Amino acid sequence: MAKALVLCWEMVWIEFAAVAVCAISGVLAAAGQRFDLFGILVLATVTAVGGGTIRDLCLGAYPIFWIADPNYIVTALGAALLTFVAARFCQMPHRVLLIADAFGLALFAIVGTEKALGLLPSGLIAVLMGVVTGVAGGVLRVVLRREVPLVFRPEIYLYATAALAGASLL
Repeated sequence: MAKALVLCWEMVWIEFAAVAVCAISGVLAAAGQRFDLFGILVLATVTAVGGGTIRDLCLGAYPIFWIADPNYIVTALGAALLTFVAARFCQMPHRVLLIADAFGLALFAIVGTEKALGLLPSGLIAVLMGVVTGVAGGVLRVVLRREVPLVFRPEIYLYATAALAGASLL
């Protein structure tokens, strides 16, 4: 049976912000990869909605959030296009990618946990869904770039751990 949950307006705005910053990180991650504009937009969109899609599929929350409200896709594509243009005119330091990725991770961990808490009685599963929502878009992004995801790299100590800690506090 399909489940639906209407998030409060604060969570909706947090989710839109997460989509935007994850799209930005997708564009910045494409730097030096020789992607055309379409490839960059695909990478940005997958990064922006990938984690939430996996979350909604796992929770049985239908329709998937971006299908229920296509403005999420418009937000992802808009943020991606603006970042693409800005990156053509100025050199973005690698740190900007890391900052956008960190913001996306944090925001999506919050939204994912809250959505799961609204649909499930289990706090443990809600926390796990928050972590999945936070990290999965980035994992999909680097897999499409044929790299090892940050969450699996030994030099990245607190990537998923930070999402787990934050989601546990909700």
